[in-house]
Amino acid sequence: MTNLRDLPSVEKLLGAADHLIREFGRPLTLDAIRTTLDEARARFTTQPEAGLPSMSDILAQARSHLTAWTSPTLLPVINATGVILHTNLGRAPLSNATIQAMNAVAAHYSTLEYDLEKGQRGSRFAHAETVLQKLTGAEAAVIVNNNASAVLLVLSALANKKRVVISRSQLVEIGGGFRVPEVMKQSGAKLVEIGTTNKVRLSDYQSALEESTALVMRAHRSNFKIVGFTEEPELKEIVDVAHKANVIVVDDLGSGALLDTAQYGFVHEPTVQESLAAGVDLVCFSGDKLLGGPQAGIILGRRDLIDRIKKHPLARAVRADKTCLAGITATLLHYLRNEAEREIPIWRMMSLTPEQVKIRAEAWREVLGVGDVIKSESTAGGGSLPDESVSTFVLALTVKSPDKFLKKLREANPPVIARTESDRVLLDPRTVLDDELFLAVLKKVLHAYR
Repeated sequence: MTNLRDLPSVEKLLGAADHLIREFGRPLTLDAIRTTLDEARARFTTQPEAGLPSMSDILAQARSHLTAWTSPTLLPVINATGVILHTNLGRAPLSNATIQAMNAVAAHYSTLEYDLEKGQRGSRFAHAETVLQKLTGAEAAVIVNNNASAVLLVLSALANKKRVVISRSQLVEIGGGFRVPEVMKQSGAKLVEIGTTNKVRLSDYQSALEESTALVMRAHRSNFKIVGFTEEPELKEIVDVAHKANVIVVDDLGSGALLDTAQYGFVHEPTVQESLAAGVDLVCFSGDKLLGGPQAGIILGRRDLIDRIKKHPLARAVRADKTCLAGITATLLHYLRNEAEREIPIWRMMSLTPEQVKIRAEAWREVLGVGDVIKSESTAGGGSLPDESVSTFVLALTVKSPDKFLKKLREANPPVIARTESDRVLLDPRTVLDDELFLAVLKKVLHAYR
C-alpha cells in the first residue's frame, strides 16, 4: 500500500539534481525540492487516489519552481499601441548614446564623487550641471531621482513652515496618487489656495502676497485640461507680482519639454526655456517624459537657491545615482548638439509624418500577408499633452477573438502590447523600435493562432 514514506528523501533527490544545482545553486535547489515534497504530501493527504509523484516528476516540478523564482518580472516589450510615452511600459526608451553612457559607469568605477583635476573628493551634484547651464542659460542645476522628489526637496528647503501660494486650478494629482497638496504638506509648507477651480486672477496673487510668503508655485497641468469659462494670468505676470513682493517663484513643469511640440503636430507644451525667460526663480521637471531620458527630477534656476537646496538633508535621500547622472548627461548632450530629433527615440517617433508611418504599416502587411492599413491616431501619453494626438496609420487585424489574440501577443517573447478598436487589433508602427523583431514575433503568434 502506497504511503508518504514512499516519497524519495531530500538527500536522494539532491543526489539526482546535479543539473539543477549547477544552474540554480544548492541552497535554492534544496528549497525547491522541499517545497515540492511539501506539495506532494499535502496533495496525497487530500487525494490519495492520485498516488505519489515519481522522482523525475518531483525534479521537474522543482525546476518549475526554480524557473518561476528566478525569472525577472521587469521585461522588455514591444510597444505597438501608438502611445509614445506609455507610463505602464516605462515611458521614454533611451538613445543608444544614453544606454552606452549608463553601461560605461555601471561596469566600471567612476568619477561620481571624485575630482580628477584636484585628486580629491568631488560632488555628484556637478554632473550634468554644466550641460544644463549651457543648454538653458540657468545659473545652476541639481538632479534628483524623479520630479516628485524635486518638488518635495524644493519646498522642504525653501518653504518649511512657511506660506506657499498656489492656484486651486493647479492642485493636481498625477500618476500613482501623487498629489501636489499632499507633497506640500509633507514638506512642512503651509498651503495657501487662491482663486477657484476654473478662474484665478492676478489680484488673487496680489492679495495673498500681502502676508509674508516663502514662494509662489505654479504646477503645470500636464495631464489634464480645464476648458470653458476659465481665466488665468500669464506666468510672466505672476512672476512680476511675486518679485515685487520679494517672493520667489517655482514652476513645476512636469513633462519638461526642451523642444516645441507644436512643430510635430501637437499642441504647444510650455518649455523649460520659456519658464526661465518669464523670470521664474526655479523650474522643476522630469527626465523621462518629454526630455526623453532616464527617470530623474531636474531643478534649475538661481544659484543661491540651488545652493540651499543642495545643502538640505533631504537632498541626500533623493539624490540620483551614477547611472542616472550619466544617462541624463548623454541625453542632454543630444539637445546641445542639435541632434535630439534624430537620436532620442520619443522625438524620432513624434517627428514621423503620417506618410512615413503608412509606408511601414504597408510593409508589415506585405510581409505578413494579412490585415488592412487604416488611418488612426497616436498619442503622447506619459502625463504629457492631455487629449492630444497626431494622425498615424496602423495595421488592423481582424481575428476571431481580439482579447485572446492580445493575450497571445503578451505571452510572446518578447511580449507585444497592442490595442483594439471596433473589434480589430491595431498595431501602430510609430512606437515600434525594431520592425524586424516585431514582424518575427507577430509571424509566430499568427501561425500559432490559426
